[in-house]
Amino acid sequence: MVKVQKSFQAGHETGTLYLVATPIGNLEDMTFRAIRTLREAELIAAEDTRQTRKLLTHFEIATRLVSYHEHNKQASGQELIRLLTEGMTIALVSDAGLPAISDPGADLVREAVEAGIPVVPIPGANAALSSLIMSGLPTERFTFAGFPPRDKKPLLLWLEELRSQRGTLLLYESPHRLKKTLQAMLEQWGNRRLAMTRELTKKHEEAVHGTVSECLEWLEEHPPLGEYCLVVEGADSDAAATGEQGAAWWSDMTIEQHVHHYMEQATGKSRKEAMKQVGKDRGLSKRDIYNQIMIKEDDTETQH
Repeated sequence: MVKVQKSFQAGHETGTLYLVATPIGNLEDMTFRAIRTLREAELIAAEDTRQTRKLLTHFEIATRLVSYHEHNKQASGQELIRLLTEGMTIALVSDAGLPAISDPGADLVREAVEAGIPVVPIPGANAALSSLIMSGLPTERFTFAGFPPRDKKPLLLWLEELRSQRGTLLLYESPHRLKKTLQAMLEQWGNRRLAMTRELTKKHEEAVHGTVSECLEWLEEHPPLGEYCLVVEGADSDAAATGEQGAAWWSDMTIEQHVHHYMEQATGKSRKEAMKQVGKDRGLSKRDIYNQIMIKEDDTETQH
């Protein structure tokens, strides 16, 4: 059933959930509207109450603060929905930037929408979009992919799913996993253009521009510090179309090695599924892949 929200129409039977953006570094990025909303709210739900309390103290905001994070979101979320249903006005904030982006707040928003509670965004700073507009890469189309998986096999599957994605890719990565992710990206996607940003809006704001391999070399002499946002050239960029992106990650593989990669090293596909994916990579039909493998196997048997 369609639900229509009129955010500022009088007569709501419930309270309102405000999603309030907070600074990603520089406190001057806090908007007048955000400050007013936090002051007028009856309750503020925060991912890290200690971090948020510093912000509230700076702007002399005395609103009651409660905890809402990944580990208590089920119980806390139910209570917040109950309070909203009873008419309370609640502001949700994350540690920095927009709440509900790679953030447990997304679950609370979904529950509020399902309950017919108005959800109102209070826009502000965002690290991913700030990184995009300073990257020099295409901005017409982009995909935010969040944090890559930590373990190798899920990471390779994740990279495979995004490899042919049209448009610039935005993702976050921690300093101790950055090199590992870039190396896997180089193997799976080729040597694409990349911007690595960190410490946005702060004194040590930094953006490193180059290819994936160049950024890996740079990191050898400049160890990663702090969380990074990676802005990566998409598969349909101008550079990809003109061949500047370099050879495909599988270009040095034989067809048999390519099939084996999908069966064993990356995603655990069946032989049939692996041949289909190899055909897609190489612009060949599954039958063409099958025939070439069979010819190779026949030649090997003849030699023996």
